Amino acid sequence: MRAWRETFAGLVMMGLCTGALAQSKSSRWSGWRGGRRDGKSRDTGLLKRWPNGGPERLWHVRGLGAGFSSPAIAYDTVYITGGVDGKLVIFAYDLSGRPRWKKEHGETWTRNYPGARATPTLSKGKLYLLSGPGKLVCYDAKSGRRVWSTEMSSFGGSPGGWGYSESVLVASKYVFVVPGGENCMVALDKQTGKVLWQSSGNGGKPHYGSSIVAVLNKVPMIVGSSRNGLFAVRPQDGRVLWTNDFSAGNTANCPTPAYSDGHVFWANGYGKGGVCLRLRATNGKVTAREAWRTRDMVCHHGGYVIHEGYIYGNNSGGWACLDLKTGERMWSDRGVGKGSVCYADGMLYLFAEDRGRVGLAEASPGGLRMSGQFSVEGRDKSWAHPVVVGGRLYLRYADNLYCYDVRR
Repeated sequence: MRAWRETFAGLVMMGLCTGALAQSKSSRWSGWRGGRRDGKSRDTGLLKRWPNGGPERLWHVRGLGAGFSSPAIAYDTVYITGGVDGKLVIFAYDLSGRPRWKKEHGETWTRNYPGARATPTLSKGKLYLLSGPGKLVCYDAKSGRRVWSTEMSSFGGSPGGWGYSESVLVASKYVFVVPGGENCMVALDKQTGKVLWQSSGNGGKPHYGSSIVAVLNKVPMIVGSSRNGLFAVRPQDGRVLWTNDFSAGNTANCPTPAYSDGHVFWANGYGKGGVCLRLRATNGKVTAREAWRTRDMVCHHGGYVIHEGYIYGNNSGGWACLDLKTGERMWSDRGVGKGSVCYADGMLYLFAEDRGRVGLAEASPGGLRMSGQFSVEGRDKSWAHPVVVGGRLYLRYADNLYCYDVRR
């Protein structure tokens, strides 16, 4: 068992948790919030200040349909999803914005805030996608050919009021997904879709966040969320390691938890705020104790990143920085307004949820110092997250996908 833990942990620490891609780390973004699901790009040599009007736009495509999913980039291809005429469609473009292929996944979500939700997950030549109604499909990433599929209803799951929104986690040989309820989390064989285990997790109905891998003292864990709050399970068998009910019963738990230096941070919207858990791992057993709670980061959809011991994230109508260990608020600022965030090369890329405002700021506990702003066209709400990879900034706003050159 110890050997298994160390092997799995080694894969994660090598950056293989969501796809051992045959590309340089700087040219791939293998799914939701990147390969490590931390919202942090490994790019360097990027602009520290934008010219008036923003960086150079390389290309722009329209016609994605309705949706809130973010792009995933690998194999010299940009993957994005959208709701078109009641169908969920996967679009694949080359790095110049020219179409490679598109594929209908099935029915899209048509109720509250209709359209695409989850971001595709890429791993070893495959693409994995969960739809709002609950269909999970594995595709060949090069051609769009369907490999296998399953339904969340087969595990007793049913979507919440805003549909399944999880970007499924792929780690080692597993696909981890949260149908919710009695079989709160399920692990599937990523090659065949075969069920490997089913776990009660914390027994909650599905909400709208995605899971992460955390490794502490060579002990790996899958940290997931539901309507009942946070939970962690062993990846090999789904045995529950710990739970936390801080955000249980909240209207909607949307953000993905963040892990750094033995701490798990999770903040949600609707006035809830955040909680930071201090983890301890001994002999394969893990405990999670609340270190602090805060109302200084009330985060609806936009998420947060942890860099050098500080949390930077959306706080109600603006932005805030908190000390990871203590929860002390370092600053709070309006910035571009409520939105989503990505980190790259010492900078924060901020994308407002309305009017297409985009901002660049230094990631510093000393304050939010803006060094460039511009706007993109779109309509209604934008809950997609910005992506910085390969020297480019990708922005999805409604049925538009934009690509900018942000290299120095």
